[in-house]
Amino acid sequence: MVVVNPLMQLFGQSPFKPLQEHVRIAIQCANEVPVLFKEVKDGNEKEVEACRESIYQLENQADEIKNELRAHLPKSLFMPVDRRDLLEILDLQDSIADTAQDIAGMMVVRPMSLPDLVYEPLMELTHQCVSVCNHLGAVMEEFDGLLETGFRGAESEKVLIMLDQLNEKETQTDIQAIKVMKLLFENEEEIGSVSTIMWDRVIHWVGDLANYSERAGNRHRLLLAH
Repeated sequence: MVVVNPLMQLFGQSPFKPLQEHVRIAIQCANEVPVLFKEVKDGNEKEVEACRESIYQLENQADEIKNELRAHLPKSLFMPVDRRDLLEILDLQDSIADTAQDIAGMMVVRPMSLPDLVYEPLMELTHQCVSVCNHLGAVMEEFDGLLETGFRGAESEKVLIMLDQLNEKETQTDIQAIKVMKLLFENEEEIGSVSTIMWDRVIHWVGDLANYSERAGNRHRLLLAH
């Protein structure tokens, strides 16, 4: 009996199918981060560990798809896209999952409390960055239509507008990140030097969720320009 890899069955339709599935899982990782921060704030160690485990499992699923896609993506694609562009998008999507995993790992290293004055703006930043990730996912869902139209016409224009919106959202996260960083260091004495350093890294990682999403979106823009 021949066992068919369900991931590779997706290639029978288009290489965008596993790429879409991959970004869905990467976004699930990102969506767990606000939940994780709330549990950290509430001091729920068991729930923090459960969130960490969930993110790690999702990241492993994303890795499985990534590895299969890298191994089996044909060197020549009979469509108006370049194999290297797809692999670049894949790596950027995977960085979203990896970054969420880094954040989750940091949350279980030591107690990571924050005063409300910093926590609330951090949560606003986190929701903004996760929204950028979800916007990237919405862009990816449009690629079935793009394939049907040869990456041209009204569908292409629609996606370009979505990419402009993605860029605008990411810019807002940069502005919010500066506010959070300023508040973090203004309250360093209360937070503690070690925790301040650790939160500084975490805040940068949160921003990276949006940054990687924007960079993936920019690669999509290049596909449309070909």
